[in-house]
Amino acid sequence: MAQRQAKRGPIVFLASQTEVAQAARAELVAIYGDAPLQQAAVIVALGGDGFLLETLHATQHRDVPVYGMNRGTVGFLMNAFAIEDLPARLDAAQETVLNPLAMRATDTQGRIHEALAINEVSLLREGPQAVRLRITVDGLVRMEELVCDGALLATPAGSTAYNYSAHGPILPIGADVLALTAMAAFRPRRWRGALLPKSAVVRFDVLDPEKRPVMADADAQPVRNVVSVEIRSEPRIKHRLLFDPGHGLEERLIREQFF
Repeated sequence: MAQRQAKRGPIVFLASQTEVAQAARAELVAIYGDAPLQQAAVIVALGGDGFLLETLHATQHRDVPVYGMNRGTVGFLMNAFAIEDLPARLDAAQETVLNPLAMRATDTQGRIHEALAINEVSLLREGPQAVRLRITVDGLVRMEELVCDGALLATPAGSTAYNYSAHGPILPIGADVLALTAMAAFRPRRWRGALLPKSAVVRFDVLDPEKRPVMADADAQPVRNVVSVEIRSEPRIKHRLLFDPGHGLEERLIREQFF
């Protein structure tokens, strides 16, 4: 028989396709029940960070908070997995609201592609040669030519992901800034990126798209052979994430900088 629900209301359990995540879902459903997604007041996502991002994207039009429990690998955006006392954990959880980035990319055929990214939008070389990019911020050209393997624009939530691997800065979750980071910059050789206001509209133009093809990627949503990519924050979409007290995203971002 199912135990009491959280004060937040009915729970729906979503899980990645891995065996461990599916087994965790079956155990939790047996104890706490499982509401239809349309009636759920809280979503519990079981998997890793990738699955949590999928869940946020898939449910972005529903004003329902998501509580992730780690049944994956890294789990930076996830809470620790435990079967016991889940309703109490959900009631005590602290909420963080994230706004995604909106990407509008134009390919060599003139087609427009739009996508949302919670972590980052990245531009990556598709061939053996470095890419050549022009960077414009709020209509003003800030860099005539960046020669590199790629570049990305990251949110605070995504600053510990690909951005951090590319030696970009970790951003506090409450900071209204975005990180613009280059991957393997060749020219200007000493350029280490920039911090931009959250309201900034950033445009990348590919200077030699035929010889040096570029792929744009918004949270694993790729667009190949792009000639331009425009990125802005999308405040109309709010992703609500729940974290256990003392283990919120703000604390994790700070802790990550002292490893």
